Order: sequence, then structure tokens, then C-alpha cells
Amino acid sequence: MPKKKTTEWLECNIPAKMSIIPLASTIVFPRMIVNIQVVRSRNLKLIEDARIDEILGLVLQEDASLENPPTDQLSRIGVAARLVNKIVVGPNTVQVILLGIRRFEIQKFSQTDPYLIANVACIDPREVENLDSSMLMAQALTLLENLTQADARVPSEINNLIRNNLKGPGGLADQLATHLKLNLSERKEILTTIDAMTRLKVAIRILERAIKHAHVAQEIEDTTKDSINQTQREYYLREQLKTIKRELGESSENEAETLKLRERLEAANLPERAQQEAKKEIERLEIVSPASAEYGVIRTYLDWILDLPWSKGSTDRLDLRQAQRLLDRDHYGLDKVKARIVEHLAVRKLNPNLKGPILCFYGPPGIGKTSLGRSIAGAMGRQFVRMSVGGMRDEAEIRGHRRTYVGAMPGKILQSLKRAGTHNPLFMIDEIDKIGMDVRGDPASALLEVLDPEQNNSFVDLYLDLPFDLSRVMFITTANRLDTIPPALRDRMEIIEMPGYIEEEKIEIARRHLLPRLISEHGLDNASVHITDDAVKVIIRSYTSEAGLRRLEQQISAILRKLAREVAEGKSHNKVVDADALEKLLGPIEFLSELPLHADEVGIATGLAWTPHGGEILIVEATRMRGKGGVRITGQVGDVMRESAQAAMSYVQSQAEVLGIDPKDFQRFDIHIHIPAGAIPKDGPSAGVTMTLALASLMTGRPIRHDMAMTGEITLRGRVLPVGGVREKILAAHRTGIRRVIVPERNRKDLLDVPARIQKEMKLVWVEEIREVLEAGLVKRPARSSKPAPGSPSRQEETEDERSPARA
Repeated sequence: MPKKKTTEWLECNIPAKMSIIPLASTIVFPRMIVNIQVVRSRNLKLIEDARIDEILGLVLQEDASLENPPTDQLSRIGVAARLVNKIVVGPNTVQVILLGIRRFEIQKFSQTDPYLIANVACIDPREVENLDSSMLMAQALTLLENLTQADARVPSEINNLIRNNLKGPGGLADQLATHLKLNLSERKEILTTIDAMTRLKVAIRILERAIKHAHVAQEIEDTTKDSINQTQREYYLREQLKTIKRELGESSENEAETLKLRERLEAANLPERAQQEAKKEIERLEIVSPASAEYGVIRTYLDWILDLPWSKGSTDRLDLRQAQRLLDRDHYGLDKVKARIVEHLAVRKLNPNLKGPILCFYGPPGIGKTSLGRSIAGAMGRQFVRMSVGGMRDEAEIRGHRRTYVGAMPGKILQSLKRAGTHNPLFMIDEIDKIGMDVRGDPASALLEVLDPEQNNSFVDLYLDLPFDLSRVMFITTANRLDTIPPALRDRMEIIEMPGYIEEEKIEIARRHLLPRLISEHGLDNASVHITDDAVKVIIRSYTSEAGLRRLEQQISAILRKLAREVAEGKSHNKVVDADALEKLLGPIEFLSELPLHADEVGIATGLAWTPHGGEILIVEATRMRGKGGVRITGQVGDVMRESAQAAMSYVQSQAEVLGIDPKDFQRFDIHIHIPAGAIPKDGPSAGVTMTLALASLMTGRPIRHDMAMTGEITLRGRVLPVGGVREKILAAHRTGIRRVIVPERNRKDLLDVPARIQKEMKLVWVEEIREVLEAGLVKRPARSSKPAPGSPSRQEETEDERSPARA
């Protein structure tokens, strides 16, 4: 067991007894931060026992080849360093970060096993600043400035860095040794020179020699550049530099590393500008000390340049039939989206230089926008990468950080391309409607360049500061709303609306995709478990309320978990789940749909409404009571629907004589319009037709046909205007058993989106004026009733066959 370390401290704030780490080829100076990989067993044991912030002794061993050098092979002068962090990176490797504090001298070794412990003494004299020291420091700083001017490979930033951290002549010498690329013997000489003034004189001598070396190199370049070409010149100078460094004992410690980087650069096939920048950074890397912080910054930058897929791309699969088959295999429906992708492939087949499109899939959550993007990538033979920008508020997430910042790195665009490994992946940007902004910038503005085909061929990330061609990338964004996307960004994208699935589509998707996958995921057998279509239909109607499929998937999973438990307990092996079994498996019904009317009634009409999860029927009730002509509308309606009710009331009043209504009735009665399901907010203009018909029925006493639904916006002149969501509304009427629907004439174009089977089973009444609505919706007075008022609409009695639901 190792001896317990003493807590006795010296006056210079280091322990009197320290654990000692021998270093083979690295010298650490005071105030220097260094990363060291510990691999030798004795040092590994020391680091294992050491605590964070413990002070350790670092000394240089004379023979670097010895695994466990004896104490007489160790330098007596070393540097006390604080253990900042230690990270296990392998079975026998620990990465440690150390901060140099001050020099010490070893008095004697008190322990050699399992690791070295020595009694030490402080030897650093105090820094004395006087006229002599000031003059010597000024001379050293002047020489340093001359060196940065004479040798372009020495970064000028070192000048400012050292000037801003002056701590006397000895500290200046240590700073020069830390930041300049010196060989091992020169560093050792500076470390073991105790006197501060003498140490700085040693550093000045080394600076003068480096300046002379730079001048010689410049003379070599001047005498040879006119006689050889660029390639020969680079090779000749590199060989000359190697020879000179070898003669001066300054052989580069990282030649092998830079050689590997040059080989990677040759194989990377970079654009000219990127290649020039990489060459310049490799040359800087050759003259920067590996212990310097700048070395890691340059190396990371080079790795990013060399790892990006500048010229590596995948070959598009241009077989249109196969692409269509793959899309149909993975997704049911969504014909418009699939057609757009196949059209792009067709144009790409004819024009290989076509720029990538910028598409935006817009629709409610859970309808498969992201999974469709993955299927498109598979159909095209491209890599798929995804980036979510929901909640993103920092512009640097897109453009990256400048290299001047600590820990800087490229933005997520280039990070994703690096992961993809090709320059032409399918790049999906999710939740683009939820992007934010704050004091750190506006990410949406940064995306303007990314998503503009005219600009993204030279996208500049702030970290690389080099143009990268994004024009070959196929960008697809997804959004649930369009109003939150900035107009400039929305204008750059081709919006493809993906409406919610109708009931028939959900049943088909469940049969083809959800059920086989979920049954397999729950460890069950497709042959032993069967959920009927009727059961799926009841789940959709009574246990979900959504446009997508997520809740349906959750409910089916809940059923399969219960079945899996029964199978695991040995209770059941073959199970058929029908509609009658759902209440036992899923509990009481969660959602009750509005039921259609069963008889013709006065003042009650059936409207149609659009919701994000499909269409619904909407019952509108109107009644009157003795009063003073007031009008009320209830049922948690919005401002637009309230205004539609007022327009409907105004129209009926204006047509009182035509409809046979006593005008005084509007002053003698209060009218109340109510739309049931009062807890659900309702709004929009499409109930105008329904409310007009309900009010006309109320005031004339004529019932409204119970087997007819309707939709349409009205005007005070009696016109019927088109509305949205016609496909969903017609399907809602069909689902509830209503086969006759009043639809605005100008919505006839929307009939293309309604399945042909549904069209055959429905009788659609196309109207342009409210007069046609009243004629189709109100039940005719019997022949024995009083004669209608002059100008009222006339219509022949309908036969019973015409009143019955149409059949295919």
C-alpha cells in the first residue's frame, strides 16, 4: 500500500512531499496548461491515487526509452503542477490536465514503489523588476516581434499573448519557452536556469538564433524561387528546412503528424480555396508547439476541413417505377407528395445538374411527415439526415462560431453533412414553424441563405470561413402551421400540404403497416392475434381524436400489451379482437361523435365542420320566444361564426315577404341560435348556410330535411361562397350515414380529392344562391296547406325515392 501523503506545506505554497511523475519528452513550465496521456503502470497507479486539485511533481527523465527510470536518471529540477482533471480513455490510458505552478528541487526520494514520492524544496527566486530587467525584457520582446516578422509561420498573436501576461524576466522566459517551438534541450536549459535574469538571457540567445535561421531560410527561398516551379520549390524548401533543423538540433516533434495531414489533404480532393487554406494551416501547425493551446485549435480546424464531404456524393436512383414502388410500400395515400418526388426524379433523369428542391411538408402532427422524408431518401438512394430547429434561438446553431471563441465549432448544417458523409443527402429540417429568436440572433434569417437555391451554392459557415456548396442537397422542412414561419423564409419553399388522414385511410394504414409492426414488437404472432377492421374503426371513432396516427398506435399497443400478458401467463394463444371487446380492453368510450337527426324538424339543421383530425357534423338549433326582437347565439362560437349568424338573420329579415314571414314577428320574438357541444370552441364562416336555413325554417314553420347536411358561406345579397375542408366534410357526412350534401358551386373543383367510391354513393347539391339552399333543404308544405306568399320559391313535390339515401 502507498504511504499516506503528508499535508506539510512549504512557504511557497507547495507540499514539502510530493508524488513525482517522470516525463519522457515533455517539459512543463509554470503557468502552463498541458494535456498528458499516462500509460506507464507506475504513473497510472499514481494518478489513480491522486485527487483532483492535488499538487504533483513533474520532472524530465534523461533516457526517454526507460519504462521505469531510476531516480539517478531524473532531473533534480522540476515543476509543481496542479491536477485539474483526469479522464479514463482506455483500459490502460488516462488523460490528465495539469496546470504548472512553480519550480522545485528534489531533496531526496522517500518512496519508489508503487510510485515515486520525494521531499522537495522551493527554489524560485522572487521576480525583481529594475532598470536592468526592464531593458532585458524590452530586448526580448523586440526580438520576438522581429521573429514574427521574419518567419511567417510564427503567428503574430503570440506577441500580444505574451505581452498581456508579463510576470517579470523569469516569467517572460517561461512564456517564450511555452509558446515557441523549441527543442527539448533548449526547454530543459530554460527550466533548469534558476536565476530569472540569466534565464531570460538564455531565451534571448535562442530568439536570436531563431531569427538568423529565419533569415537563412528567406535567402534560400530568394535564390531558388526563380529557377524552379512551384511544386519543386515547395519540395526543395521543405527538404532544406529539414536539413537545417537537423543540423541545429531543432527537429520537428510532429513531422509524422503533419505528414499524415498532407496525405489526407492530397486524397480529399478539396476545392481550390479550401485546399489553399488547409495548406496554410498545416504550415502553421509545423512551427507551433504541441503544448500550445493554439496547436489544438489549428488541428481541430484541419480535421473539420478534411472530414467534410466536399466532393463525395451518392448516385441518385433514377428508376421511376422502383421509386414509386418504394414510396407506396412505406406509406399509404399521400399521392400528391409521392407524385412531386417522382416528378423531381424524372427531371433529374433528364437534367443531372438540377439543383435540389426546397420542399415544406405542412400538416397536423402525427401524419408521418418525418417518416415520409426517410422513405423518400431510400427511394432516391440518398443518405438521410435530420435536424430539429424547434425552440432554436441561437443563430450560431446554423452558421457556427468564429474560431476566436473557445470551443468554437461549425453549425449544425455542416455537422449533419459530416455525419451523412455525402454532399447531396436528403436533409430534413423538422419543426421549422417553431423556430425562435432572441439577443443571440435570428436562426430563421440564417436559414434564408441555406434554403435559397440561388445562394446556397456558396454557404459560408463562420467557423470554416470557406464557401460550401449546398445546392446539391435536397432540403425538406416540416411544419404544423404556416403563419408562424417568416414570410421571407416561407417564400423560398414549395409548400406541400399533407392533410390529416380520413377514417378509411387510417383503417388501411392500420391493416398494412401498424398492426403487423406492433404485433411483432409485442412479441406476438400475426397468425394468433387478429384485430378486426370493425374494431379498428371503433378505436378511430371513439378512442382517438386526431389527424394523424399516434393516438391510434398507442391504443392498439394498449390492446396488444394486455394480450401479451395473457399469452405470457398461458391463458390464451389465439385471440380475435372485435368491436365488442374494446370496452373491456380500453375502458369506456372517450369521444362521442355528434349523431345525425332522425326526423324532419323545424329550426334544426345539420351542418358540416372541418377539424384538424377530420370532418364532423354540426347540429345548429334555432328557437324563438316572446320578446323584443333580440338575437342570441351560444355554443362557444368565435367572432367569425357570430358574424355569420348576424348575416343569416339579416338575410332572412330582408326576404320575409318572399318567404311568407310576418315582418312583425321579428319584433315580437327573441331568437336564440345554439350549436351543441358547448365545451368545444367553434369558428369560421362555413356554417352561414346552415344557420340561414335553420332561421328560415323557424320563422316559416317548415321543417328541414333530416337526411341532408350542408356547408357554405353566405353574403347579405344571398350568394353562397366557397369554403375549405370540403373533402373532410363530405367524408364526415358519409361516415354518419348522410348521403345528400349541399355544397357551394365554386367548390366543385375540390371534388377531385374525394374518393371515387364516396362520390358514387353521395348526392351532392351544388348551389350558388341561398334561394337554392332553401328550395333543397326545406320540406314542402302539403297541398292542403295555405298558399305560399307571392314570390316564395316553388318546387314540385319530391318522391319518396328522391328523399331516400342514394346508393352506388
